[in-house]
Amino acid sequence: MAYKHGVYISEVATSVTAPVQVDAGLPVFVGRAPVNLAANPAAYVNKPLLAFTYAEAVAALGYSDDFDSYELCEAMYVMFKLFGVGPVVLINVLDPAEHKETVTNAAVALSAGQKTLPDLGILLSTLVVKLTEAGQPLVKDTDYTAAFDSDGKVLITRIADGAITTDTTSLVVTYDKLNPAGVVAADIIGGTDATTGAVTGIELIDQVFPKFGLVPGLLASPGWSDQSGVAAVMKSKVQNINSLFKAVAVCDINCTSSGADLYTEAYEWKTTNNYTSEFQIDCWPMVALDGKKFRLSTQLVGLMCYVDSQNGDIPYVSPSNHSLQMDSAITAAGDEVTLGPDQAAYLNGKGIVTAVNIMGGWKAWGNNTGIYPTSSDPKDRWIPVRRMFNWIGNTIITTYWQKVDNPMNKRLIRTVVDSMNIWLNGLTAREALLGGRVEFLESENPVTDLMNGIVRFHVYLGGVVPAEDMEFVLEFDTRYFAALFE
Repeated sequence: MAYKHGVYISEVATSVTAPVQVDAGLPVFVGRAPVNLAANPAAYVNKPLLAFTYAEAVAALGYSDDFDSYELCEAMYVMFKLFGVGPVVLINVLDPAEHKETVTNAAVALSAGQKTLPDLGILLSTLVVKLTEAGQPLVKDTDYTAAFDSDGKVLITRIADGAITTDTTSLVVTYDKLNPAGVVAADIIGGTDATTGAVTGIELIDQVFPKFGLVPGLLASPGWSDQSGVAAVMKSKVQNINSLFKAVAVCDINCTSSGADLYTEAYEWKTTNNYTSEFQIDCWPMVALDGKKFRLSTQLVGLMCYVDSQNGDIPYVSPSNHSLQMDSAITAAGDEVTLGPDQAAYLNGKGIVTAVNIMGGWKAWGNNTGIYPTSSDPKDRWIPVRRMFNWIGNTIITTYWQKVDNPMNKRLIRTVVDSMNIWLNGLTAREALLGGRVEFLESENPVTDLMNGIVRFHVYLGGVVPAEDMEFVLEFDTRYFAALFE
């Protein structure tokens, strides 16, 4: 050691650790997208896309108003256009190399040197244009141009001095086009290929945190979550993301004639199909805005993200009684659904979130997760309390991961306890919690565990439950007759 003479300074780590910010409601959507309209159709097949803007999402995945075939477009529209929130993670499972059909030697008539092909979903790179079926392929950008119009269809236009003359009245075309109907529930569920290790579908939620450093808060698969097999995987997956984190699955109750197209049938369908988890929010029916149909799950995800954004990105406020972007509630068949307060309350009492137009426009209505009424544990039944427990747990993991493998001494214990109590006191001061504290208890830390490097901290949380039932007592008070004599 060098000889020292004078005044010297050294530093130690701050004894209070600032919490790492976790996006409370980062939504992850799994579904299909019209990737033929993207710059690179194969770029985002079973690969999570983090999009902060509508333009970014459309450029990567394409866009179509056909929400029945392309659910991720519904998510883009709802999140960015209707609620103006982001970012969003989009996972497309439609593979243009697999989910496609081939049109061979189709004759098309030219008009003024142009022709709009009738099919949607055409993969532009596969388009072959000929003058006759037996002829040689024409050269793109020499003999003709081919580009998508505003409706997503391919417009072929002759180029002057090319092989297509003004006298040409027809062409022969061959191309591949997307077949969204080829995607099945197994593609949405996904998994890990035992041979290649490739991960697909819902399993890709495990890649969100390693890729983007963001923890998923909500998982949705509109158009698919009303299938019990998909919903079962969703609610299982959100309880164990990366073997660390928790989120909430937002699902739809099937509102077709073969499901529950009457509100009185929704609870039976829910229980029969096991939509009964505390990590699951069940929605019924669908909604519409200016003729566009939306799954209620998609709109509820957008609403939760918006409500979070208005409350410091802390999910302690319920989405119930906040405005949806809709002008009618409908079944899958498009039949209008009108619920009064008593009918909506019936659904809420069965753990189902719905939409009502009672006072001040269309609102989401319902505070209970899918586990209600089977369980009334406040941390499990109330949507905002369940989300707060998830968010606080996820934040603890991301914040104190840096302390793993540190020496287990009084400094470590004191740092964790003090910094967490400061954070929880802050949440309490903001009224996001009624109270919270952290304790290091000898009874929960036996010597045998300490010897094995296991240390436990007990976190006590007083969650804020929604004021769902407000009662006012009216009484006729005869003492006010005295005012007649004043």
